[in-house]
Amino acid sequence: MSRTDKNTGTSIFENKRWAMLLAASTSVVWAFAFPLIKLGISAFSIAPDDTGAKTLFAGVRFFSAGVIVLIFSLAVKKRTISKSKSALSLALLLGLVNTALHYFCYYIGLSNQSGSRSAVIDSLSSFLLILAACAVFDGEQLTMRKIAGCALGFCGILLVNAGGAMASQFSFAGDGMLILSAVFSAAGGILTRIVTSRIDASTATGISLGFGGLLLITAGAAMGGRLSAPSAFGVFILCCLIGISTYGFSVYNKLISCNPVGEIAIFNSLIPILGVTFSCLLLGEPFRIQYAAAGVLVAAGIFVINHKGRVSK
Repeated sequence: MSRTDKNTGTSIFENKRWAMLLAASTSVVWAFAFPLIKLGISAFSIAPDDTGAKTLFAGVRFFSAGVIVLIFSLAVKKRTISKSKSALSLALLLGLVNTALHYFCYYIGLSNQSGSRSAVIDSLSSFLLILAACAVFDGEQLTMRKIAGCALGFCGILLVNAGGAMASQFSFAGDGMLILSAVFSAAGGILTRIVTSRIDASTATGISLGFGGLLLITAGAAMGGRLSAPSAFGVFILCCLIGISTYGFSVYNKLISCNPVGEIAIFNSLIPILGVTFSCLLLGEPFRIQYAAAGVLVAAGIFVINHKGRVSK
């Protein structure tokens, strides 16, 4: 894909129409991760209570993606790694928060909860990021439109837990870890904007994914995690997950670096809608009516925040 829009001469990442399409595309590929992770855990014969193996599996995925992104950045784009110790420290911190801590909680939570329910709970991260960006960055005002959009999204989060005995359905190993994952993801979004203002976005992405993946591999091995010899299907699933991370983080981090955070982050709210659909199709999970209602509320939140009555350049 060309980096420049021929009609405007600007980067496609800065062109509003292209930015919206690219943001939506990252949501599509990330939504596929929900069922693929569950399929991958099964393909590698990882037991439900084997936290070490789950962490190791996540680490292999992200370390591999980080290496691929770094090779592309350094060899193809001819970028260099910043010599600034403070900038590199921030990139490593991004890897700790946005990769290691975020996905440690994410993998544990997802493996203990249905893919459909996980997808909707995980959308909490986009609304947390929008609110946090308003507090941290200039030009990201907390408007009534954003408040209303986030409120609709939060209602969707609550609705997915509704029906029957809500208290008995909640579990820290499942829902609790997914909520922690969302918090780390939002913090990672803030760090991404800060880091990419000092280092090229693709280089920062490679460093953070690679370092975070290495931390996960180390932690998984320390917990006694082992991965069995995978089948061809298992290798295929792992390669798909590596590809999702490579594309998703490279494009998303670049978009965050040159656009208002709120305008990009809100597209992550598409993930639960698509994640529910993909989980039902690929995993055969039952589709419950509250998932559809929650999806409608999340979509309404996207519309409220993004509908400004203007045409992008």
